[in-house]
Amino acid sequence: MSQQELINVGKISGVFGIKGWLKIFSYTEPKDNILSYRHWLIKRNSQEKTVTVTGGQSQGKGVIVQLDGVSDRNQALTLTGWEIYITRAQLPPSGRDEFYWADLIGLSVENMTGVHLGVVENLMQTGANDILLIKGDRERAIPFLQGQTVKTIDLALKKMVVDWDADF
Repeated sequence: MSQQELINVGKISGVFGIKGWLKIFSYTEPKDNILSYRHWLIKRNSQEKTVTVTGGQSQGKGVIVQLDGVSDRNQALTLTGWEIYITRAQLPPSGRDEFYWADLIGLSVENMTGVHLGVVENLMQTGANDILLIKGDRERAIPFLQGQTVKTIDLALKKMVVDWDADF
């Protein structure tokens, strides 16, 4: 499976209890959406394993899971720090004018006058709205407000047009 088919959805951040449960730092929104995916590819450095989630739940502000074959704390400790991936095929289809962050990363960004501002390097959540982090001749943080700052997104052309002054 190619790396482009994989989407990083979280990280194993620690252990929970003595029966092999794992604490998960989820990148999904909401955080417990990570429980929708029963098959994960976990990776650390050059190692990778396919695992099956057999149980899970929200726990406080986080998420805990049980993986098939992990039944005690010592086994769970060996998985701390591993990144969690799913395949793109596991994602439900996005709606009209809805985009997964993974689809936006790497898009070329230009403003309405055709000035190339850079490439979407990442996105960041804030309380008010999401922010596009653009890397080009310099770094820019542009609010992700469809219809306002973000005018068009064309995934086929890998291009986004924004209403943003090149001097900002």
